[in-house]
Amino acid sequence: MRLHSTVIALLTGAQLSNAAEKPYSTWLTDSVISYNIVPKSRWYTEATFYYGVEAVHNHTSSPAYLSYLTSQIDPILTPNGSFASWDFNDHQLDNIRIGSPLLYLYTQTSNVRYRKAIDFLHDRLLNHQKRTPTGGFWHKDPKYPNQMWLDGLFMAGPFSAAYAALFDPKNMTLWDDILLQFQLIEDHCRNTTKGNNMLKHGYDESFKAVWADPVTGASPLVWIRAQGWYFMALIDVLEWFPSSHEGYKLITKWFRDLAKAVKREQDESGGWWLVMDEQYKGKKGNYIESSGTAMYTYGVLKGIRKGVLKEGDYLGVAEKAYNFMTERFVARNGTGGGINWEGTVRVGSLDGKGDYEYYIGINKVENDLKGVGPFILASVEWERHQRKTVHET
Repeated sequence: MRLHSTVIALLTGAQLSNAAEKPYSTWLTDSVISYNIVPKSRWYTEATFYYGVEAVHNHTSSPAYLSYLTSQIDPILTPNGSFASWDFNDHQLDNIRIGSPLLYLYTQTSNVRYRKAIDFLHDRLLNHQKRTPTGGFWHKDPKYPNQMWLDGLFMAGPFSAAYAALFDPKNMTLWDDILLQFQLIEDHCRNTTKGNNMLKHGYDESFKAVWADPVTGASPLVWIRAQGWYFMALIDVLEWFPSSHEGYKLITKWFRDLAKAVKREQDESGGWWLVMDEQYKGKKGNYIESSGTAMYTYGVLKGIRKGVLKEGDYLGVAEKAYNFMTERFVARNGTGGGINWEGTVRVGSLDGKGDYEYYIGINKVENDLKGVGPFILASVEWERHQRKTVHET
């Protein structure tokens, strides 16, 4: 696989050999790029990594990162802006996540090819994705009928909000529909018992899934990454949502409520458990997982930066988590002075019983992009905070 020349220049062996002097945001980004392990794909795992690269580009203003994004995404599009490979029988929210880096590239370049791909994705979501009887997008058709998962709110929510804000900001129908997706998750998955405020992985509106709660339709357990996706989706959508819309206050409240739970559930180590329900903490097979820990750290830090969370209440949570991640999950053993990211569970699904044995039975993967991307995002937020602190003193 050949990289764009400017990317290669950025990633010379000399630079990587001096990686100890580099911030983690660029260190891990440069390492992963140099390993050539990221396929040119429209899949959500790659799109999650691209989100981290976007943040690094904004943080550093280095054109090499924008060149890398275009070198990865251009090959998945035809000259007229359609996707080179698209299965029109495959309807799942995971397919929509690539819209976010496409939106970013469009704002940076005004390339009409990107705009055509963006409009295509928005049409696929609004006009072709099946919905539950109350209007929620199915997570995947036909495999998971009438099911909404927390994961899906990250896959489609920020893209929908950015699309509305950039191209159709006065269309209240779009904003109402975005809010509806979150409202349905809140109604079915949020556990408000005694202020618990954590969210189950998903729900089945038809109550047919073997795991569906007979009252709420919710799945049995709180899985760290599903809730992490949702935490990120809330703060990312809030960035685009019009403050005059009733949804702005609701999303703010939901984010703050979940932030309280994230703070409460933080392990003394600084991370968070794979299965977060109280009865499974410390149980055999359970462990502190890296992708969700990075997602919570990113969400808290961005919440502070956006003024949604009070720094005095939450900075300690983020600092403890970030220091823990750099010691536990960053492996300083990569080739050419690079680093690797450890401890990310490969996948999590509601395909079976959604029970404890399922979640702990999934293997962990090195440099899984679903963990790499959120750690890069958390690192950019941490470095921005550190830079701000230095400037203020």
